[in-house]
Amino acid sequence: MARKKNFLDYIPAVSSRNTWEVGKNGMVTIHMVHRGFYAWIAQTFFHRPRISHIDLDRMGSFIFRQIDGKQSVGEIAELVKKEFGEEAEPLYGRLVKYMQILRNNEFIYYAKKGGKPKEEAGKGDEQDGNIK
Repeated sequence: MARKKNFLDYIPAVSSRNTWEVGKNGMVTIHMVHRGFYAWIAQTFFHRPRISHIDLDRMGSFIFRQIDGKQSVGEIAELVKKEFGEEAEPLYGRLVKYMQILRNNEFIYYAKKGGKPKEEAGKGDEQDGNIK
């Protein structure tokens, strides 16, 4: 029987597809470049911007700054608990959902445990399978 994977053991790393910066107020802004044919159509015909600037809130910024390709989701959860206490509750449900949103928007990817992060792991990576 195959051993089930624990989401808290996953090691998130920031994708190089987009740039990001920390403002003077400590908040993270992700600069997302719109790529692909449909983005080109939207930019050309509907005057949509090529780059969107996504401002994260205080907790989201804290979490994003912890994502280094070395710490697991579980370790990040402990740091969030120390920093925000009761404000972070329900911690694990919120953190898992936040990580899924970051992953679905290709802001992060999951590095291989005990090895060098592999960004080319892409959307079909087996680590993302059936996480609820």
